Amino acid sequence: MHIEVLSDIDAVAKRAASVIAEEARNAVAARGRFLLAVSGGKTPWIMFRALGAETIPWDHVRIVQVDERIAPAGHADRNLTHLRETLLEHVPLRPDQLHAMPVEAPDLEAAAARYAELLAEIAGVPPVLDLVHLGLGTDGHTASLLPDDPVLNVTDADVAVTGVYQGRRRMTLTYPVLNRARRILWLVIGSDKAGPLIRLRNGDASIPAGRVRQDGALILADRAAAAEQG
Repeated sequence: MHIEVLSDIDAVAKRAASVIAEEARNAVAARGRFLLAVSGGKTPWIMFRALGAETIPWDHVRIVQVDERIAPAGHADRNLTHLRETLLEHVPLRPDQLHAMPVEAPDLEAAAARYAELLAEIAGVPPVLDLVHLGLGTDGHTASLLPDDPVLNVTDADVAVTGVYQGRRRMTLTYPVLNRARRILWLVIGSDKAGPLIRLRNGDASIPAGRVRQDGALILADRAAAAEQG
């Protein structure tokens, strides 16, 4: 695991966009495609806009979601809503290249299984994603791998549904598929993430984020989040 400390949220977002663009070019050159999994959050919104200024072979890119809240289409709580506003409206990505989690389905467990099947169709069996972008919560969660939720113990499925967290259930990628990814890109912003960042860097398995593999991982943090780093 490598950590880069940048001045502020804008610098982190721009550096992240640069990293994603380089990974995309390398993946397309090597394998003919780039499979990117993205999380939600305000920093990624800036990052997505910054991707518009990067040189990326968009025709060969497919994007999947790391997690999504169970909410109606177009709702402000949905990561997809902001992903469409900040990315699809700014880059030449066709709608069919973005694979949304089917959280509006009446049977969420069956919908999670279908999304896992989709991952297998586009990323092989078992699915191997080229790059997974993750954030870090103040409670140490990442994706929607939440403290004390049974989803943490899922080892036989790549997609699962959580209990209620901050008012909503969520659909999330699980540890098996995250830990098969070729590269993990963490974005960590703010002084309230300083403690969790130390635990993440130390591989503290008592927090959900600490159970994500560290080899091949890059953390991009702002100075506030990295203030307590030794």
